[in-house]
Amino acid sequence: MAIQQGNSTWRKSTHSLAHGDCVEVASPLHLTIAIRDSKDVERPGLSVVPDAWSSFVTTVTADASVL
Repeated sequence: MAIQQGNSTWRKSTHSLAHGDCVEVASPLHLTIAIRDSKDVERPGLSVVPDAWSSFVTTVTADASVL
């Protein structure tokens, strides 16, 4: 999922289930990707560097068995 750097709007995957069980991502600061659980948005999320997020997305989309 590509996200705009410096955009604090949370985005959910288009593959998310109808009841919203998914992760959400945002980029509140340049060079930071924030990840949170869509079912528990009050809980602190994770922050990763863009290269780590890109590697994760590439791996997951390349190998459907990871899902």
